[in-house]
Amino acid sequence: MPQRARLLVRIVLFIAIWGVLVGGTCAAGVVVSMRDSYPGAPRAVPGKPPAGETPQGRIKVAVVVGTSGSVTTDVLGPYEVFARSDRFLVRTVGARREPVPLSGGLRLLPDRTLEEAETGDAVPDVVVVPAVVDPEGEAEVPLRAWIARRAAAGARILGVCAGSRLVAAGGLLRGRAATSHWGVIGALRSDYPDTRWVQGRRYVEDGPVTTTAGVTSGVVGALRLVELLAGEAEARRVGAEVGYPGWSPGASTVIPADEPALADLPYALNAAFPWFRPVVGIGLNPGAGEIDVAAAFEVYAGGSFAAHAVALAGTPAVTTRHGVTLVAEPADGTAPALSRLVVPGVGAAGQVDPALTRLAAGRGLAVELPHAGRAAAESGFDPVLRDLAVHTDVATARATAKYNEYPVEHLALTGPAWSWRPTLLFLLTALGAGLVIWVAFRSLRRRRTGP
Repeated sequence: MPQRARLLVRIVLFIAIWGVLVGGTCAAGVVVSMRDSYPGAPRAVPGKPPAGETPQGRIKVAVVVGTSGSVTTDVLGPYEVFARSDRFLVRTVGARREPVPLSGGLRLLPDRTLEEAETGDAVPDVVVVPAVVDPEGEAEVPLRAWIARRAAAGARILGVCAGSRLVAAGGLLRGRAATSHWGVIGALRSDYPDTRWVQGRRYVEDGPVTTTAGVTSGVVGALRLVELLAGEAEARRVGAEVGYPGWSPGASTVIPADEPALADLPYALNAAFPWFRPVVGIGLNPGAGEIDVAAAFEVYAGGSFAAHAVALAGTPAVTTRHGVTLVAEPADGTAPALSRLVVPGVGAAGQVDPALTRLAAGRGLAVELPHAGRAAAESGFDPVLRDLAVHTDVATARATAKYNEYPVEHLALTGPAWSWRPTLLFLLTALGAGLVIWVAFRSLRRRRTGP
């Protein structure tokens, strides 16, 4: 073989092996990130009595959760919107009354099982469908069938973010217009060509089915259903309380039709290189707002992968402001080593659960309250995104907002400009892989040519 051809073969082989080594490292990192984002069963599983009787005359809303795991804000965002209105009664519903994982490191204990939410006064008028980890898998067969039965019985369906895939898998989007998260809508067009997929809309209505764009768009989709079912005045009141930027009844649903871009690189790097990232303890305080809690888990961990988040509380189960039961690890000496302890949804240090205060004191940490002193009617996401920019970097904060399809034009984000921890890990991995291959090639060449 001519010398030039041999050189070309070596270069191609070098690049191929280098790609396998670096790609394998990235894939392993993503596996670690996803494993940390959807925690396993808690050490202590709290019991929970069946939900009480349903008051007459209220619109019943079921926020379903997948056995395989659901996106935190897809669940808690719409939940809080509906629960802030006394025209609605909201329950969480799962296949079993057992803790299920939510993205970012949280767990939720459903109020009702699918079977319980299909009889008597528990039958919902509205079903909220979040993104789940395995929407077309075997584990979610009961949930898909249940959603289809409820739709056939006349329930309105709100598919949030990639929850549209679960709705589509149940056959409910056939012949309809729908939307979804910008990152998955291309795959949905290919997998479900009988649906008219629309990009660049905060939500799309088609008959009794409403689907939304990514993650935080579920808040706007829920406000739209409040407007339809309880009136514009009630939607305006609730909307003012949750403070979603730029929302008002009748506002345009047009949003940027996002595509992958270089600015998204911090998100990919954080997911692929989770090693040496900080461990953020997120303290669950009884009575905290659902969106405030969701923002912390979504921004610090599930929607950015910038940190490994651990849910901590003074009791095995904590009830949020409007009745969601969240499951946590004990805030005691068994808690892992922490870089920070953040308690969302609390306005003053005196309101923090004493168990969380003791844990912080024992670890030499400050109890950080990102939502203390926030402006009136400011969304729970604003303070946490500002905090992420300060403690991580602005590029990660902006990429996280884009992933969550959350507007940040109104925010002044300050902090380091770039995400250097995962960037340096990538460069070290790339250089290390190249060095290993080069040494191996030289060693092989010496063996062939002899001393």
